[in-house]
Amino acid sequence: MLRAMSSSTPAAFIFVFFTVLLDMLALGVMVPVLPRLLMEFEGGDVAKAAIVAGVFGAAWSTMQFLFSPVIGVLSDRVGRRPIILLSNFGLGLDYILMAVAPNLTWLFVGRLLSGITAASISTSTAYIADITPPAERAKKFGMLGAAFGIGFIIGPAIGGFLGEIDLRLPFWVAAGLSIGNGFYGLFVVPESLPPERRLPFEWRRANPIGALRLLASNRVVLALAFASIFEALAHEVYPSIFALSAGYRYEWTTAEVGWMLTFVGVCSAIVQGGLLGPIIGKLGEARATIAGLGFGFVGFLIFGLAPTGLVFASGAIFSALWGISGPAIQAMMTERIAPERQGELQGAVSSLRGLGAIGGPIVFTQLYAVSVGADATVGLPGSPYLLAAVMLVIAGVFAIRARAAQ
Repeated sequence: MLRAMSSSTPAAFIFVFFTVLLDMLALGVMVPVLPRLLMEFEGGDVAKAAIVAGVFGAAWSTMQFLFSPVIGVLSDRVGRRPIILLSNFGLGLDYILMAVAPNLTWLFVGRLLSGITAASISTSTAYIADITPPAERAKKFGMLGAAFGIGFIIGPAIGGFLGEIDLRLPFWVAAGLSIGNGFYGLFVVPESLPPERRLPFEWRRANPIGALRLLASNRVVLALAFASIFEALAHEVYPSIFALSAGYRYEWTTAEVGWMLTFVGVCSAIVQGGLLGPIIGKLGEARATIAGLGFGFVGFLIFGLAPTGLVFASGAIFSALWGISGPAIQAMMTERIAPERQGELQGAVSSLRGLGAIGGPIVFTQLYAVSVGADATVGLPGSPYLLAAVMLVIAGVFAIRARAAQ
């Protein structure tokens, strides 16, 4: 059956690519404006808005931690197609809820729903694992990473522009993109998981403890999973404090934050869409993982210590090269788990990353608050980025252990 699927792989991959692209476009549209909306609800207080942003981020990650294993195992039972469609329509309704939210409580409910329904990325990864030979998966995962980058090239620029008109407008645009993507998939998406390769749904596997048992079944997979946790922790610095920090440190407007995120997206798309394949071909997946984490470490050092906005922007080049590590980690993990359990694997990884990301928003926003508030005790606005750099060092230690265990 895998051989039969390979003949339809180009069309199937194009669908998944555009699913991820439109999801990231919708997410990117609201990234520059969500912190500003929180500031509006908090009367313009930057420190309070940062704390609320941390709570929102942790709540979203908690939903991912709890529900990702359920969704992953469910996709192994019913197929990838219905899960991806449910996610698209669910995210669209979530963005509508946030667009009309009259207070922080409504906005918080919207983030909880988003955490539950935002399963299309991990399910899309399982979809690619279904239809792609193991030797080609890192490259395909990198192309999905390029979809992330392209989404952030266009999305934040649109969001920043629309946010200057009305802070709620980007949420309506994001809703339209997600729902439109759902209808696109409803009419054209093929199923990647044939009935004979599906597994029965079992609650003992569809929970965070069951997810940990799957990851612990292989020493290399477990070490890579922990590397992935610390990568997820470090990455939380972007949605947690990026917009607030740029405005405070360099007096950037919402539009300028959007253009900076667009530049980040351009760099990411170039690396993952064009450079990742040759780099992994040259270094191999294990060494490419370690190299990518090293580039990310340098990028965060620049972000944390940059005296000017121009120097800060230069860190995006190194940060983009960090993107080499994620697809390499995913490829190595999929090669060590049975084909019929790829949905469970991706759900387990998403759950574990969600666990790591629960604490990230709170840690980064609290650290930022004590760095810039009226009673600042740290006095270093870039300290959250320096902490993220330390987290990538820890991820690198686990990546090295995984390589040694191969």
